[in-house]
Amino acid sequence: MAEKKLTFEQAAARLEEIVRQLEQGDAPLEEAMSLFEEGTALMKKCTTMLDRAEQKVRKLTAGPDGTPVEGPMDKEESV
Repeated sequence: MAEKKLTFEQAAARLEEIVRQLEQGDAPLEEAMSLFEEGTALMKKCTTMLDRAEQKVRKLTAGPDGTPVEGPMDKEESV
């Protein structure tokens, strides 16, 4: 079965929903285990997405010699 392509925000929202369900503690064991497995996979997916975003930011902000370069702030950020 093909895995549905989720955005980071969708994956994080589903993970929060799973945590709430598990914290209630009223799910049968089999369902709780299934939710736990889904949550673990979503957490891994979110971590991977965040790691890739961080790598991209580092690459975009690296100078010619590889050291970080501080760029000017956007106009919106200085307000």
